[in-house]
Amino acid sequence: MKCRFCKNELKIEFVDLTNSPASNSYLSLGQLNEPEVFYPLKIFVCSECKLVQVDEYKKSDDIFDNDYAYFSSYSTSWLAHAKDYVESMTKRLSLDENSKVTEIASNDGYLLQFFQEKNIPCMGIEPTSNTAAVAREKGIDVIGDFFGSTLAKTLDKSDLILGKNVLAHVPDINDFVKGLKIALKPHGTVTMEFPHLLNLIKENQFDTIYHEHFSYLSFYTVQKIFINQGLKLYDVEKYPTHGGSIRIFATHQDNSMETSPNVENMLKEEESFGLFDIEIYKGFQEKTDKVKNDLLDFLVQAKKENKTVVGYGAAAKGNTLLNYAGIKNDLIDFVVDKSPYKQGKYLPASHIPILDEEVLRQSKPEYVLILPWNLKDEVVDQLSYIKQWGGRFVVAVPSLNVL
Repeated sequence: MKCRFCKNELKIEFVDLTNSPASNSYLSLGQLNEPEVFYPLKIFVCSECKLVQVDEYKKSDDIFDNDYAYFSSYSTSWLAHAKDYVESMTKRLSLDENSKVTEIASNDGYLLQFFQEKNIPCMGIEPTSNTAAVAREKGIDVIGDFFGSTLAKTLDKSDLILGKNVLAHVPDINDFVKGLKIALKPHGTVTMEFPHLLNLIKENQFDTIYHEHFSYLSFYTVQKIFINQGLKLYDVEKYPTHGGSIRIFATHQDNSMETSPNVENMLKEEESFGLFDIEIYKGFQEKTDKVKNDLLDFLVQAKKENKTVVGYGAAAKGNTLLNYAGIKNDLIDFVVDKSPYKQGKYLPASHIPILDEEVLRQSKPEYVLILPWNLKDEVVDQLSYIKQWGGRFVVAVPSLNVL
């Protein structure tokens, strides 16, 4: 296996989460008795460019298909984050009715709807037809395809190209960034937002690793990738989303746009943490195993005490955690989720049923395990009523915590 950026031979293992189905491959009742396909989830780090990556065991067009179940609009905190982004970028780039905005992986229009409200021309690119259909119902123009250099050549150039949590989902990251340069106006800006590898290692966020995330990104490595395609990073910002994300700002290399001190500060922070040194990547497996073992101990003990544990949030990260730990529906009775597109289905491999939140009120479990821990505060507020019957919240990452 060769590095998807620099083509160096990959020999250093970051973490092995063993074999599991694709994390978003939710099952219908009829599929429970059918075979499931398991793929390796072994992650490597490139000794040259330090790109952390998984091989494309399952092709992207098989992952992002018509049954893709992630709809961004079902997270209130993510909607608020999207609206704040639109307000900020409109002001920063002086966007108006004469501008052009393109979002790559626009999902259900969760973000572009706010540009639309401002009468700023915008367009989405989204390969999953079910989410794209919802965006089109909002009046948003959507191209149903994967983004890359070939598609970029057919597009009108944009003042702003944005992507939230898409850069990590790209198997051919070189061609993707090449496409960004092609589709960008001479003085345009690209922003890409993604979970920060520094936080993944520091906070033991191994459950953010799954087959549709092909790369795990540091600013250091992303800068190399963009420079290689003729783009420069002129600013970077930190956000608490998804356990700690960074937003990069890029433009053409020949632009005279001033580079923010944030760029040098971010590189210094990553170097100080150790991301430039291969040794930091070698102790992650042990930390991951501790989370798995602690969660299993908790669930088995709860079972012995005849206490019920259920899950909240049928999130992909939850499936990584449950399947790595080998947890089934004998230890977690069910999972509740706000999305009607997931309700009535079952989690892959574990076969835990996904139910409406009302079932939680009726069953009154002793513990609710919050699987999307990045939304912990939102979930605790939303489900505060479980305290009425003495219910408690549990998170497993970065370490087991009963709230």
